[in-house]
Amino acid sequence: MTRPLLALGTLLLLVLAACATGPSLERRGDVTGSPGDSRDLTIGSAGFTESDLLAQMYALLLHRAGYRTKILSVTNREIYEPALESGQIDVVPEYAATFADWLNAKANGPDAPPVGSPDLARTMTALRRLATPRGLDVLDPGRAVDQNAFAVSRSYAAEHRLKTLSDLGRSELPVRLAAGDECVSRPYCEPGLKKVYGIDITAVDPKGVGTTQAKQAVQNGQDQMVLTTTTDATLDDFGLVLLADDKHLQNADYIVPVVNRARAGSTGVTRALSALNTVLTTADLAALNERVDSWRRLPQDVASEYLRSKGLLPG
Repeated sequence: MTRPLLALGTLLLLVLAACATGPSLERRGDVTGSPGDSRDLTIGSAGFTESDLLAQMYALLLHRAGYRTKILSVTNREIYEPALESGQIDVVPEYAATFADWLNAKANGPDAPPVGSPDLARTMTALRRLATPRGLDVLDPGRAVDQNAFAVSRSYAAEHRLKTLSDLGRSELPVRLAAGDECVSRPYCEPGLKKVYGIDITAVDPKGVGTTQAKQAVQNGQDQMVLTTTTDATLDDFGLVLLADDKHLQNADYIVPVVNRARAGSTGVTRALSALNTVLTTADLAALNERVDSWRRLPQDVASEYLRSKGLLPG
């Protein structure tokens, strides 16, 4: 059994204690030493449903492998990533391309060209190159990916015979897109849809990424498409379907465990966490999100049931 979830305030106390009595959170981890194998591990969660589920599964798998685990929920990457470097957090579920770009901006400035790309191998190479000097090991990705994605109403897709974003581009239909404000300038959003797919985006309706309001706008026909994610658990509730990104506009945001090498870089940790790669798919993750977000189940219960159903925990 994992220890109780800690609050953000606990981490802030750890941060203050570190600043007062020890190394700063900006201190980089041990790059040259042997991989560590602490038996007490703290797993970080970014505080949203999917991250909570992944953290719970990591904790359960590590506990079964003989580690004592606790989960720390921190919603801000600016806080949890330095804590990961310093060893106050030992393991975090991350997203390959997003984390690569974040570390790149931290190392080379906010205007540094992005290093994440739709190519998973290239993205992982860039991510590991940036993570290693900070004392972090990036474990192998599995099959689950949480990318930006675009959805239309099921009736709209059927009427115009749409299955892919290329289909939408070829249709020459005018499209009002429900998304965040940043969509007008982000290469994966309006500019990319126009350049890569030739989609006629007539306006961006600033209702946010995958919000209820954005989905309702597509459901009622006010907008024709919504920016969401591949693991969105509520598309069926609004009668929406994803259009396939058949030309790979979106970056390779595969889920990867990131560990503090000095404390959790051992083969034992790697073996325990890699077991999830053999089973967890994007569709699985969307279904797990639905159980929490729509069915109001607890993340720890959903995580435990899933691992048992896949034979990764005893029944």
